[in-house]
Amino acid sequence: MSGMRSTGVRAALFTVPFALGLLIPGAAPAGAAGSHASPTSAPAKPLTCRGKGVDPDALVRHRTEIVIDAPLRTIWKLLTDVEHWPSWQRPVETAKRLDHGPFREGSAFRWTTPVPPNPSTPATNLEITSTVRQVKDHACLRWTGPAIGEGLRIEGVHVWSFAKVKGDVRVSTEETHTGAQVDADAPTATKILREGLEAWLRDLKSTAEARAHHLPH
Repeated sequence: MSGMRSTGVRAALFTVPFALGLLIPGAAPAGAAGSHASPTSAPAKPLTCRGKGVDPDALVRHRTEIVIDAPLRTIWKLLTDVEHWPSWQRPVETAKRLDHGPFREGSAFRWTTPVPPNPSTPATNLEITSTVRQVKDHACLRWTGPAIGEGLRIEGVHVWSFAKVKGDVRVSTEETHTGAQVDADAPTATKILREGLEAWLRDLKSTAEARAHHLPH
């Protein structure tokens, strides 16, 4: 991952990917989380869902959160209706559920996102296969799985948590990545992961609030 540029990379499994990378200006300070706040770093204890969290041994990790002025059901629907991710997350080119029915433990989905060339790997498309390991309806999610591209393989663990706060919803997310490429340059990979997660939260916030207030998005 050494030297990978942030343009276009996110991480979801990466975070949305790993990517989806946009450079994010400085995060808002803790305590400034109003309904229009930007994603903020959250140094609290690791997030968990039904007692399971991210990889405790990963060198690459980031946690952040945002407050959204929209109903929890709207936010939950956006995140769990994975086949519609491309409609509101520009870096997600394709997304497909690999099972049917409610989003539940064992549900799996495959999605793709482009990665630009960098000193470690050529330009490639990441194919990410995520499997839901834990879920508590409208409270938390945890999924894991590999992201694979030409010369690149990353194992990701991604946790989401949702809490109502003064009529809004605080969405917290934490993710870890492991793999030879990211471990070789953990600071760069961590920066990419941070930018991707924060971009994902901003997209989620703008889309959820537009739907809640019937604004065009």
